[in-house]
Amino acid sequence: MRVDLFDFDLPDERIALRPAEPRDSARLLVVDPNAANSLSDHRVGDLPSFLQAGDALVFNDTKVIPAQLEGIRHRDGAGGQQVSATLHMRTGPSRWKAFAKPGKRIKQGDRIAFGHSGESCFLGSLDATVEEKGEAGEVTLLFDLSGPALDEAIAAVGHIPLPPYIAAKRPEDERDRADYQTIYAREEGAVAAPTAGLHFTPGLFEALDKAGIERHFVTLHVGAGTFLPVKADDTDDHRMHLESGYVSDEIAARLNAVRERGGRIVCVGTTSLRLIESAAGESGEIKPWAGATGIFITPGYRFKAVDMLMTNFHLPRSTLFMLVSAFAGFETMHAAYKHAISTGYRFYSYGDASLLFRKDK
Repeated sequence: MRVDLFDFDLPDERIALRPAEPRDSARLLVVDPNAANSLSDHRVGDLPSFLQAGDALVFNDTKVIPAQLEGIRHRDGAGGQQVSATLHMRTGPSRWKAFAKPGKRIKQGDRIAFGHSGESCFLGSLDATVEEKGEAGEVTLLFDLSGPALDEAIAAVGHIPLPPYIAAKRPEDERDRADYQTIYAREEGAVAAPTAGLHFTPGLFEALDKAGIERHFVTLHVGAGTFLPVKADDTDDHRMHLESGYVSDEIAARLNAVRERGGRIVCVGTTSLRLIESAAGESGEIKPWAGATGIFITPGYRFKAVDMLMTNFHLPRSTLFMLVSAFAGFETMHAAYKHAISTGYRFYSYGDASLLFRKDK
């Protein structure tokens, strides 16, 4: 499909720079393409009223790490240039793939000293070698540290990698370390939050428990590729960046049991949906799964296991707007976004949410 079909105009003031307080007070646009009145306005706290006892919410429990690194590039022993790198996928105990800037000036073999001066046990720096250079500024960094020592150094030196549409308007601050993390984050490795999950609070979890709604957790480490624009003119020419994750044997069995007894699989966020659909067979059975997925969902995709999706509002021409258009219908989602913009919904990572019913065939 033509990428420009997924374009729309978004006023700058619709971009949220901070989350709602409390988190579950954010607005919730319910989109049911199978109903006569497909759009209705609510609050996230109303979520239990749209679910049924026996339904299962699927959350992504990945934890955001401070993956934005600033440093100095050195070459042939000479003093160097200021560079930045956003880690996006770990490929070994001491290796990360990253998006580096300025990418054109970085070469294989360059040494980069990341960090600050003097106040950490790592002597204020975290050193790496550019092991490989790929396309569009992507590099593979081989760090001098490995395993837990590398994790500690990144935590000491790095910054929370705010989405570019927020970072362009304000700097990252201490508040973001809490705001840009779900309350159930557990498995470290993401460089972007699974933002639909930011709306959940202990009080909302309690209400869901009382309503008989199950909660299950999978892990997909969200990469910085989620922020990259689609540069191709046609969706067939776009390449997704891989993201790693897993669905355990236990969770797969529990979700299959939900489906067998007539309950619905409700994914919280496009990341959990992409993982569940990667793990599902053609019959809809969810299998234990581990690895990297580059699944790219556009209109025409046949969903195998997911019945409902809770997600935030996404960028124009983005792979995520394509995904929701595939899930609830192309025309329905264009109408939903038009309604959201005209009625003041807040967009993107810190913005409001939508609850989508899957479009009947």
